[in-house]
Amino acid sequence: MDRTNVSAALTDLLFTPGLDLDEAADRHFAPDYRQRTDGRWDDRTQFLTHIAHLRAVIVGGSVEVHDELVDGDRYADRHTVTADKTDGSTVRMEVYLFGEFAPDGRFRRIEETTLMLQGAEADRNLGSAR
Repeated sequence: MDRTNVSAALTDLLFTPGLDLDEAADRHFAPDYRQRTDGRWDDRTQFLTHIAHLRAVIVGGSVEVHDELVDGDRYADRHTVTADKTDGSTVRMEVYLFGEFAPDGRFRRIEETTLMLQGAEADRNLGSAR
């Protein structure tokens, strides 16, 4: 079975201009997807509202995966996202993530904690901003 991963998902969602948001989401996230970021739960619709906001303030960036583990339908990773914003600033966040795959290999659930490495104090909530 082909499975998605965080690097592919974030690249499609945030760093591939011209790729339709719904198409990007459908590639990587099951219809019943839900996510908890820094203690706050979002359903798939709320998550996509968050991603749409990020697309409006980010012009480019990258994902660097440091550790990645898969065990059955469970997924875990530690990655750093570097995001170049429309205002010329850069935000870097380290993310600790645990997830669950749906039977089709897309993410069904992700729970993550973020640690800001670089950026303004106002960017601290970028991981859940809308």
